[in-house]
Amino acid sequence: MTTVRQAVFDLLRSLGMTTVFGNPGSTELGFLDRWPTDFRYVLGLQEASVIGMADGYARATGRAAFVNLHSAAGLGHALGNVFTAYRNQAPMVITAGQQARALLPNLPFLGASEAAAFPRPYVKYSIEPARAEDVPAAIAHAWHVAMRKPWGPTFVSVPADDWRASCWPVPARVVAQDVAPDPALIAEAARAVAAARRPVVVVGPEVDQEGAGEAMVRLAERIGAPVLTSPFSSRLSFPEDHPLFAGFLTAAPQAVSEALAGHDLVLVVGAPVFTFHVPGDAAIFRSGTPIIHLTTDGEAAASAPAGTSILGSLRLSLPALAERLPEASGRVPPPPRRRPPPPAPAHPIPAEFLLHRLHRAMPEDAILVEEAPSHRPAMQAQVPMRRWGSFFTMASGGLGYALPAAVGIALAKPERRVVCLIGDGSMMYSPQALWTAVQHRLPLAVVVVNNGGYGAMRSFSQVLQTRDVPGVDLPGLDFVSLARGMGCPGARVTRAEELDDALAAAMRSTGPALVEAVVDAAVPTLYARS
Repeated sequence: MTTVRQAVFDLLRSLGMTTVFGNPGSTELGFLDRWPTDFRYVLGLQEASVIGMADGYARATGRAAFVNLHSAAGLGHALGNVFTAYRNQAPMVITAGQQARALLPNLPFLGASEAAAFPRPYVKYSIEPARAEDVPAAIAHAWHVAMRKPWGPTFVSVPADDWRASCWPVPARVVAQDVAPDPALIAEAARAVAAARRPVVVVGPEVDQEGAGEAMVRLAERIGAPVLTSPFSSRLSFPEDHPLFAGFLTAAPQAVSEALAGHDLVLVVGAPVFTFHVPGDAAIFRSGTPIIHLTTDGEAAASAPAGTSILGSLRLSLPALAERLPEASGRVPPPPRRRPPPPAPAHPIPAEFLLHRLHRAMPEDAILVEEAPSHRPAMQAQVPMRRWGSFFTMASGGLGYALPAAVGIALAKPERRVVCLIGDGSMMYSPQALWTAVQHRLPLAVVVVNNGGYGAMRSFSQVLQTRDVPGVDLPGLDFVSLARGMGCPGARVTRAEELDDALAAAMRSTGPALVEAVVDAAVPTLYARS
């Protein structure tokens, strides 16, 4: 036999989970005692930042991250980014300390009355083991569930005195992660796609997540149809310089219906059907247009209001569908997508100009992590993404994701420049992550788009026809001082002619660097009115 602590460390080694993201407390000291030299502990200064870093690391590596939080209050701080990790399908095993078992009947300090219930429903599996000796097996179970598609976070609550208990080691196991699609449904889908005269393909984040990007490109080229990115796609869905790429769907039912109205078949790959943010007339679901849906996500399949959903790993589904299609469809390729002309400099700096210059400054293999939702249409126009694994954002609306996620991605990919594009409002949700980036000297450029407020709220006020909404202006923030207080150099740019030098310096920095760009506060248009 061995101890629970030793069994857990041996298990983590066998699973390749030797990087631990955490924020420690007294109930975790039994786990942290005599920290092994072959493990890396990544300290975050607030639990939401810890989860965001683990999320970015997990999504960049394709492997579940291990997280150690502090008791109930610490998990409570983290829940916003736990929700985001669930929506992002980011695999991770979250552990949190619990008060000693002997004290639990007496409502002790730091005790969680219903620890396993606390993070539900935004974890795939949650448990506080009934016995100390069950802790290693519970963590193994949590890892396998986190890595079962669709990926996601899991949770294990560990009482403080469990780590020294005796237990049997947990052997490493192999559990299949891929599920093959129904061959009959794939054959039926192939017949429908081949017969369509004006098909369209809508692609989402599961493609990049599964490493199925090249298979997706081959399928699209076999079909010869225009390709659109699904609403709120949290990763690169299709190379945005490809001749078949036709643009982005917005999260409004009427706008989606109008974009798809001219087509006689819609093939949706790796995305829900569809993610909406505002109400409206979803005429596409009443039109009778066939919708064929390929996904790994059973919940997305169950919630689709129309069409045929085929469950299966995309790395198996996409080649299977392509093999059943004819070599040449004879379809006329879509016309080249119109690109906006380069924006002109002005004062104050237009957001479009900032994003155009950022695109020119970024290295070819840079990874962009974005949380500037009011500027997303401008980013999509000015910063075309081309490489798989080069773009990440959040699938949820919870703010405070991008900066810690960028830190986690930089820890996972230290050989590449990571660029965090973040709004001024978003930046204030998890600024603590900058400190971690400084401690690890990560190649991270943080570009804060400062438009003096919550730009998305300003835009929604127009969409929803509301007026005089309080709490949307953010005067008096100094992001350069904030960064310098954590050891990160920064520069504030207020004029267009200063921009190129500041961005170039941030891209050359051997550690993290911040650029605060003060931009025009003009209200962007996020969605067509529904």
